[in-house]
Amino acid sequence: MEWRVTPIGAVCKPTELRDPRNRPDAEFQYVDISGVDRVQKRIASYETLRGAEAPSRARKVVHEDDILVATVRPNLNAVAMVPHDLHGEIASTGFCILRANRVVADPRYLFYQTVSTAFVATLTSKVRGANYPAVSDGDVKAVEIPLPPLSEQHRIVEILDQADCLRRLRAEADAKAGRILPALFIKMFGDPATNPMGWPERKIGHVCQVISGATPKTNRPEFWGGGIPWATPKDLSSLHDWVITTTERTITKEGLASCSATMMPKEAVLLSSRAPIGLVALASVPMCTNQGFKSLVCLRNVDPWYLFAWCKLRVAFLQSLGRGATFKEVSKGIVEEIRIPLPAVPEQQAFRRRLEQIRLTRRNGRRTRCKVTRLFDHLLALAFSGVLTAAWREAHMKELLQEMEQQAKALAEV
Repeated sequence: MEWRVTPIGAVCKPTELRDPRNRPDAEFQYVDISGVDRVQKRIASYETLRGAEAPSRARKVVHEDDILVATVRPNLNAVAMVPHDLHGEIASTGFCILRANRVVADPRYLFYQTVSTAFVATLTSKVRGANYPAVSDGDVKAVEIPLPPLSEQHRIVEILDQADCLRRLRAEADAKAGRILPALFIKMFGDPATNPMGWPERKIGHVCQVISGATPKTNRPEFWGGGIPWATPKDLSSLHDWVITTTERTITKEGLASCSATMMPKEAVLLSSRAPIGLVALASVPMCTNQGFKSLVCLRNVDPWYLFAWCKLRVAFLQSLGRGATFKEVSKGIVEEIRIPLPAVPEQQAFRRRLEQIRLTRRNGRRTRCKVTRLFDHLLALAFSGVLTAAWREAHMKELLQEMEQQAKALAEV
């Protein structure tokens, strides 16, 4: 028995638009693309606005169990289902709204289709625009999907829901792990902004060497592709660890000498000082950076892990120090004048040991997350190829054949 293949839009109902500005004093909930958690595939946040405050993109009415598919940068797969408490509210026109026709489609079956690798790849291939890569609602609705009979869709959803539950639990555990560092720092040393424990303060320039980065000439191939890691803010923005070991680009010894760059030692604190300000990581091997950094090499009375944690917790403060009209940058002189509280070295070292244990736990968590993600993606592939429910289908063949006839009639009427 072969499943029907149909455009996903063919099994969805029409949706409607509403302009909240027509009722300027009435409040509504607004869901934008930024409110979608791309990892957990859910709406993580939304705004409460008055009609008069509605942005021009706030137009699409959503119902419970609608599927929101972001049409901007579809490779990022910002998709989510609308919960009960947002029924009748408004979403951005940056979403394509898929409202399942429950006569022929289970909403969660369609949701799982939208997170599948095949669906994302199809949409990504249709992207238009370089500065603002996007697809249209029509592109989303034209993606073809396999459509089993409704009872088999329910069975597939039951299995995938169990796997998705594991994935969500892993994501929640990762989120909790991310809150451990600030909690531990505050427990041991107090709020880094106010220094309530009265630790003596020192200027960074008195306890660290502050080193600016540099870039070899990009038109000289002999300067690039060597064995020296060369970090940029991009390397830190995509880092899933507190420690950086490898970089996207490397330079040669000739490249290093040509731009008078400085090799940072192991455990240098790499701090991005522009575009953006405040990314921070510890170097696990000697490396150099581009000019977007003011790296900190600890000299006396400060442990690199303590300094790393302090910088990580003071990102907003560091960003406030940026100067410049075209783009904000924190100069070497400003970094050297920053005053930091310095607990006794043994206490900093105790913090370091705790942090290294936490890092090991986080690393094991990432490995588990990768395994869970691979399992979920594998189950999706099996589900939509028909393998996952093959035995169940064989046991219910008679009923499924009847359903398929009814499904064909329903689709013809649609």
